[in-house]
Amino acid sequence: MHDKTEIKALYQKMIDGWNTRSAHDMAGQFTESGESIGFDGSLMSGQDEMISQLSAIFHDHPTPPFVTNVKEVRFVGEDTAILRAIVGMVPPGQTELNPELNAYQTIVAAKQPKGWKIELLQNTPAQYHGRPDLVQEITEELKSEM
Repeated sequence: MHDKTEIKALYQKMIDGWNTRSAHDMAGQFTESGESIGFDGSLMSGQDEMISQLSAIFHDHPTPPFVTNVKEVRFVGEDTAILRAIVGMVPPGQTELNPELNAYQTIVAAKQPKGWKIELLQNTPAQYHGRPDLVQEITEELKSEM
């Protein structure tokens, strides 16, 4: 039987890397060829590219930290898992979540000789066009995680 806590811990280490603005810590949770698809659709492939691009992002922008709620961890084989979470952000200088920054994050994790690593991170905006009640629902759920 698989241990979901390992996958949740891997995800949290990646989030901690973002929240502490450490490109190395965030990228270090990925496989060497891992990929990250950003909120805006940008693609980073491999740890080296992630470190380079994230370092520039952290240097040039006051990135807000993530507030997360893991919704599901599912194993799809002996060495593959999927984690799905909702995330929000409190922009610098503010105290409330900005609903426009809500997103779903999905990771595909692969078991490696030295433990679990992320093969893919997908960020998808949770805007629910025309359904503001669903945006509010996610925002309220994330507020309870703060």
